[in-house]
Amino acid sequence: MLPSIPTSAALPAVTPLYDQHGRPLEYLRLAVTDRCNLRCFYCMPEEGIKYMPKHELLSYEEMLRLTGLLATLGVRKVRLTGGEPFVRRDLVPFMERLAQLPGIDDISLTTNGVLTAPHVPALARLGVKAVNLSLDTLDRERFFQITRRDELPKVLNTFYALLEVGIQVKINAVVMDGQNIDDLIPLAELSRELPVDVRFIEEMPFNGGSHEAGPASLPWNHVRIRQHLEAHFGSLTPVAMAAGATASDYRIAGHQGRVGIIAAYSRTFCGTCNRLRLTAEGGIKTCLYDQGVLDTRALLRGGKTDEEIVAALAAAFRFRAANGFEAERQRPLHQLSFESMATIGG
Repeated sequence: MLPSIPTSAALPAVTPLYDQHGRPLEYLRLAVTDRCNLRCFYCMPEEGIKYMPKHELLSYEEMLRLTGLLATLGVRKVRLTGGEPFVRRDLVPFMERLAQLPGIDDISLTTNGVLTAPHVPALARLGVKAVNLSLDTLDRERFFQITRRDELPKVLNTFYALLEVGIQVKINAVVMDGQNIDDLIPLAELSRELPVDVRFIEEMPFNGGSHEAGPASLPWNHVRIRQHLEAHFGSLTPVAMAAGATASDYRIAGHQGRVGIIAAYSRTFCGTCNRLRLTAEGGIKTCLYDQGVLDTRALLRGGKTDEEIVAALAAAFRFRAANGFEAERQRPLHQLSFESMATIGG
């Protein structure tokens, strides 16, 4: 039986929650699983990662309860991530319940697209506003080299199915030196005739290993990515960034869609970050680079009341790192080798 949804009668009226740096916390990235059906080399080792036993993952019921409580603290938007969300069974029924939570008015999804196409009509029916589609290349051979799986046709089927029902599509492409640089222009060309956003992301160290050299050593940072695009398309016209946005968006003359650049490793957008992450096993992260600030699974399974959990969440949010560099410095020495992105929630 699913838990009751918190109501204003049970908890205080919603007031926006701010961290100690004055940033609102209103956007939850909810990882529903740590499992993935691809093996992208920038996300995990070739042999994969050690997945958590099912009982260590939050149940859908626990996710609903916690998201409902976060909504009382001002969270309005939820993006489902993984791993790959559709690897977990009964995702759509869970999303139906999620959409009923008071205060949650924006549900979106990040997916690799391999299993997604059959569910697109249901996503449209649920009112999903946007889907981030991970796609690093349009070349089938390179797709296999990057993901270690031959699944590009299924991903493209998802892409066109989403466009057909009018769901906003944002393509996420990780820019990798010596791997997919030849794909940047073909990917950006998708925005010429289609109303899509193509976002190029700096490569990050979340592949289960370390990345001690830091952003200064990154061959393709946000500056070089823009220079590369402008060398082909001419000057890019900046688009005003929405509050809390991570992508610097640009228009290309004559294109229906837009291109964007996410300085994920340079961390240029931390000052306006409004995101929280909930990992599949219940860890709260207030920054992609921190080691986790609260174990909600222990609270949920330890018999804590809604009021006690809300108090613990609010306390954790009052000690948020100013930016990703500070969060990284605060990690214990034994945690300087970063997790796989699949365990964090992309």
